[in-house]
Amino acid sequence: MSTTGMVVDKTSADGRAPAAQASSSDERVRRESVIKRFLGRPEFASLAGAILVFIVFGIAAGDSGMFNLDGIINWMQVAAYLGIIAVGACMLMIGGEFDLSIGSMIGFAGMMVAIPTVYFGWPFWLSVLFAFAGSMALGWLNGYLVIKTRLPSFIVTLAFMFILRGLTLALSILFANRTIVSGVGERASEDWLGNLLFTGNVGTGLFQWLAQHHWIAVAENGNALVAGIPKVIVWWAVVALVAGFVLSRTRFGNWIFAVGGDAVAAKNVGVPVRRVKIALFVFTAFCACLFAVLQVADFGSAAADRGLQKEFEAIIAAVIGGALLTGGYGSVIGACFGALIFGVVQIGITYTNLNSDWFRVFLGVMLLVAVLFNNYVRRRVTEAK
Repeated sequence: MSTTGMVVDKTSADGRAPAAQASSSDERVRRESVIKRFLGRPEFASLAGAILVFIVFGIAAGDSGMFNLDGIINWMQVAAYLGIIAVGACMLMIGGEFDLSIGSMIGFAGMMVAIPTVYFGWPFWLSVLFAFAGSMALGWLNGYLVIKTRLPSFIVTLAFMFILRGLTLALSILFANRTIVSGVGERASEDWLGNLLFTGNVGTGLFQWLAQHHWIAVAENGNALVAGIPKVIVWWAVVALVAGFVLSRTRFGNWIFAVGGDAVAAKNVGVPVRRVKIALFVFTAFCACLFAVLQVADFGSAAADRGLQKEFEAIIAAVIGGALLTGGYGSVIGACFGALIFGVVQIGITYTNLNSDWFRVFLGVMLLVAVLFNNYVRRRVTEAK
């Protein structure tokens, strides 16, 4: 038989080789549509929720100034503060752990900035470094105790939530004889580090130029109504981009997913589980301290009740963003959309006739819907495997 005959004998009637036919019918390599893949993404629910929220407030408050430049900056600033700690909470939840001390860490870190600056005469930059070092050390201690004692992180960080809140209140009364330590704002704006990284706005020259050409609103004094982009928004973007890159493009990001999915299996294949989890607790504490420093620089004071219940808002934002309560699944982008929803709703309510008390109702409903949706996604992912 000739070579040509052999080729014809091994080819089916439709002209495809048997191997090609097998691969096309093999469900292991079946192709999903782009829409179906998108629906399975962890950030889908938060993106859909953000679009819905924009539509609702576009109808209810579209002519109120909410979507003017100054209104956008207002709700973006609220979203940015929450977004910073939501990114940290999301990374930790993907790693299979919780940190309920985030809110108390914000108040305590604020005091670590304010008290040395006001009462010890430290320069603002030194107080900031002290606050970051102290907060990250406490984050390391949180992670170490969780790993060493094998207690649930819920219990360990719940204890630290009360410890840090109590210390914050006690220190503020001890030094200031009240729950607020003020007088930090001026020193922060005059300090080289504070002026460079934490106070003021970015792009002031550009915004002033736009105002001179009447492209944005102008105040009565002739200056731009919006001076620039608040630095908290810039910090939110930086933290989210770095965390997103680490999670999706690095080996450490793969370790985070592996540890959250099955810590025992991850350890068996050589993943440094303890180091990964402790690093995530440290990063969460860093995010909480960054929130506190930006808030102190912005408000010019620290207060014992700062950060109250922020740990729950950060976790809700992460869950809305697609993070599973069981770990091993989530998205930094989704957590950012979750924080954006918070900012739009919290500020948007003030532009409508709705009572602001309904904001908490909205948070509860969003959490319940997000958990139900994420539970569906988890079952879908599990069945696909």
